[in-house]
Amino acid sequence: MTTLDTSGRVLKGWNPENPDQWDSKIAWRTLVISTYSLFIGFVTWYLVSAIAPQLNEIGFHFSKGQLYWLSSASGLSAGCSRLVFMFLPPMIGTRKMVTISSLILVLPMVGWFFAVLNTATPFWWMLVLSIAGGVGGGIFSGYMPSTGYFFPKAKSGTALGLQAGIGNFGVSFIQLIAPLLMGVSLWGVKASPQIKSDGSQIFVHTPAIVMVPWTLLAAVLAWAFLKDVPVKANFRQQMDIFGNKNTWIMTLIYLATFGAFSGFAAQFALMVNNIYGTSSPLADSFAASDLPKGATFAFLGPLISAGVRAAWGPLCDKFGGAIWTFIGLVGMAISTAVAALFLNPTDPKQFWWFLGAMLVMFFFTGLGNAGTFKQMPMIFDRRQAGGVIGWTAAIAAFGPFVVGVLVSALGPSAFFWGCVVFFAVCAVLAWVFYARPKAPFPG
Repeated sequence: MTTLDTSGRVLKGWNPENPDQWDSKIAWRTLVISTYSLFIGFVTWYLVSAIAPQLNEIGFHFSKGQLYWLSSASGLSAGCSRLVFMFLPPMIGTRKMVTISSLILVLPMVGWFFAVLNTATPFWWMLVLSIAGGVGGGIFSGYMPSTGYFFPKAKSGTALGLQAGIGNFGVSFIQLIAPLLMGVSLWGVKASPQIKSDGSQIFVHTPAIVMVPWTLLAAVLAWAFLKDVPVKANFRQQMDIFGNKNTWIMTLIYLATFGAFSGFAAQFALMVNNIYGTSSPLADSFAASDLPKGATFAFLGPLISAGVRAAWGPLCDKFGGAIWTFIGLVGMAISTAVAALFLNPTDPKQFWWFLGAMLVMFFFTGLGNAGTFKQMPMIFDRRQAGGVIGWTAAIAAFGPFVVGVLVSALGPSAFFWGCVVFFAVCAVLAWVFYARPKAPFPG
């Protein structure tokens, strides 16, 4: 047996399944630092979802379609960049990956700061910034497989649930804190406020710049304290995951759970504005004060989903992930169907039924997301599990793009009912292959 040596940057003799070859302090330190960076990554990814609803209020003139595309482009970028990040952990190691990723996140933050200060900023440049911010979602497919290398399978549900859940909190954090930060001018930041259509002042640039020092801190912590595990594989070797049918089944399932979380979270504020708010048909019949504002409620869904995902890890370790994945998908199908009944409102008060159904849907996405990430380390060996986690996460990250494009093209009603069918089909797959008694691939 190889003796564990933790003195260098690369851990020698590391084997989480053997207590004598595993150091829990290193594992948890890695989890804490990489999760902190991942949290900031999700903040960067969803910064556009907090900014986009404010743009026309401060003097920009973008159409509804352009605003949907602006929020969607970051999802397209996140999905594409995840296809790159999924191969990085065994190629460059955890330390370099987290450090470089954290530094990259600074670029879109600074870009958004300057872009919103000038109402002459063209749409194409806003689109570029949205795409750049999407890299913050892309790092997920590198961080999660990397974390899987540090923990034994018995603790994988807890570790991955915590990392993904706390990382996902970045979505609700920026959607909650951005409106508050937009109300203040930061000391030392010399930038004039924007003037809204009602004559009030707002500082739309503040949320972007306030995160820059915290992002730089993440890079410093990663470079100083992280280590690499001796898991190596080149690009070609990692392609073997695509010969396993479970890769494709879990891809569909995770597209349903995380794709719904990321997609609805990115578009929810715009949906509320367009269905129930000042941009909706109701606006002609009701006073603006009677209509809900999407930005007020946008953070709730991601907050609930992320909290459930983080909390459910230990339960997934105890009871297995498959049953929770199945329950999550069934709950998503039912709650989405209820929400679909309130997409053509005649009274603003119907919004509360719509909001309630959507929050229940977000709860079940958290359940499903927690379950899937317990399943994958159980179904696949350690290296393949890392690749499958990265791949499924990459495809699911297209959620904001898919939701934005389909809602714009099909309309909310057709899109919601299509989701109901998709969630139900995925629930059947989860039951047949993973959750039922004597399932061929229990996890």
